[in-house]
Amino acid sequence: MKQKIILFFCLCLMIFLLLHPQDALAAAKDGLSLWLNVMIPTLLPFLILTGILLKTGNIQKLLRPLSPAGKILLGLSPAGLYVLILGLLCGYPMGAKLAHDLYIEQQISRREGEYLLTFSCNASPAFILSYLSRDCLDERIPPDKIIGLLLAADVFCMLFFRFFVYRGHTVNPVKPKKRKKETSQQDSAGAILDVSIMNGFETITRLGGYILMFSLIFAGISYYWPFKPLTGILLTAPIELTTGLHRIALTELPWKIQYCSSMMLTAFGGLCIMAQTKSVLQNSLSLLPYIISKCLNAAVVLLILVLSDIL
Repeated sequence: MKQKIILFFCLCLMIFLLLHPQDALAAAKDGLSLWLNVMIPTLLPFLILTGILLKTGNIQKLLRPLSPAGKILLGLSPAGLYVLILGLLCGYPMGAKLAHDLYIEQQISRREGEYLLTFSCNASPAFILSYLSRDCLDERIPPDKIIGLLLAADVFCMLFFRFFVYRGHTVNPVKPKKRKKETSQQDSAGAILDVSIMNGFETITRLGGYILMFSLIFAGISYYWPFKPLTGILLTAPIELTTGLHRIALTELPWKIQYCSSMMLTAFGGLCIMAQTKSVLQNSLSLLPYIISKCLNAAVVLLILVLSDIL
């Protein structure tokens, strides 16, 4: 069934490319332009620097004093706390990738890994500050207010899943031991830098490929959308986060609707990021907790905006 669905979408995209080459070219340029001019400058340096910290192991040493607090307040093991911090700093899909890697290495349990998927996968601060706040919302809303709202919704999701879904599995997580090699700390500075740069480019290239493909899907659906264009933009924006935010910012919708839609879309992440998350999990962890948490996250953001009289 999956192969048939993939084949169907591939054929539809090929037909769209052949019948409407100008629209397809514009969509591809738009997606790649956003990737080149926004995603690479804002995320790639952070990915490289994070890779260096991962290889040297310095972050793990810094987190040891916080381990008791992480277990009591968040129900996380030291490795889980490590996933949370890097996931919040690096953004999609780093939290999911780290959760998968540590589960494969038997440093966290399956339950803790899926629990982490519910609140450690979010847009990075760099993306929020440089793209969402500055480019899409024209700095009309203070950046600290945007980050605070998104974090509040994320904390709500964490509390809900900790006490109602994964209760009893995260406060005292399974800690199977597997001897970890320390060869990475003995590598030369040049080797660590080379590996970190290559890993950063691999991640950002994969991200660009997903943005390209989902931008074409976005363009194809928007082209054949039978209803009002503005309605089509709102309903197709969740296909790809960056392109969706860009299209919302260019609409003639009232400012409050643009703001609300942009915040909900950022909290949800979009179908493109969902596909990226699925790819890094490699069927080792279930994607369902991530999907439920993203829907809940977007709903909580809407509720907060309504209660604060934004709408």
